[in-house]
Amino acid sequence: MDTFDPHEHARQHPAQAHRLPAAGPGARFPDHAWRKPAACGPNSGNCVEVNLAGDGLVGVRDSKIDSSPVLVFDRGEWADFVAAVRRGEFDG
Repeated sequence: MDTFDPHEHARQHPAQAHRLPAAGPGARFPDHAWRKPAACGPNSGNCVEVNLAGDGLVGVRDSKIDSSPVLVFDRGEWADFVAAVRRGEFDG
């Protein structure tokens, strides 16, 4: 898992600017591709959003924080997480 903070580039030293992606986070996780679970309902802001990027990465962010950092998983990590949820491993 990787974490993408959309504000991180502002904290980097100018000499490290060459390490920034040529395209911003919008290119990695397009705005139109963020999805909330159906259980969230139209008026609920306490959900996570998931974005299945075309490059095999999965982004997860907090829907109630406009500038939420994005947790980044590869497809294998995401599949393992979803399987654990279905098995009830996180049920309290």
